[in-house]
Amino acid sequence: MDKKKLVYDKLTDMNIPFQAVEHAAVFTIEEMQMLDFPPKSRIAKNLFLRDAKGKRHFLVVVDAEHEVNLKQLETVLNCTKLSFASKERLQTHLGLAKGAVSPFGLLNDTANHVEFYLDKKLREGDTIGIHPNDNTATVFITFDDLLKFIGAIGHPVQLF
Repeated sequence: MDKKKLVYDKLTDMNIPFQAVEHAAVFTIEEMQMLDFPPKSRIAKNLFLRDAKGKRHFLVVVDAEHEVNLKQLETVLNCTKLSFASKERLQTHLGLAKGAVSPFGLLNDTANHVEFYLDKKLREGDTIGIHPNDNTATVFITFDDLLKFIGAIGHPVQLF
């Protein structure tokens, strides 16, 4: 099944309002920021990380404007040295390809192996822009609806 359609269908089934914007494939935050998106929306920066031993995996979602310091994040996550997880780990744990990292990928983590951390500052915008597991579209939903979605698929959310 089409990855985008799966996300759209799940949002619709959950009665979560959303706006989907189709666009050319984007691979960086800089490319995302060049697109014409709804005013007062925040773009999510999604980081798929692993600890030094590769036993813990994290999906950390912050505002695209936020500079991330991995050393500081290690303290927040209470873990050993962080690094970006490989594309193989991304595929294994979230069923996603590089460039399409998204909280919606947690749909594919039925074992709840990936720890999910969400930046509270994303609440400041009217909506958050997130890829629907495909980097050729961006879905805009509210912060609270993102929490509702993640909770409904049985994933704990850590706010920081």
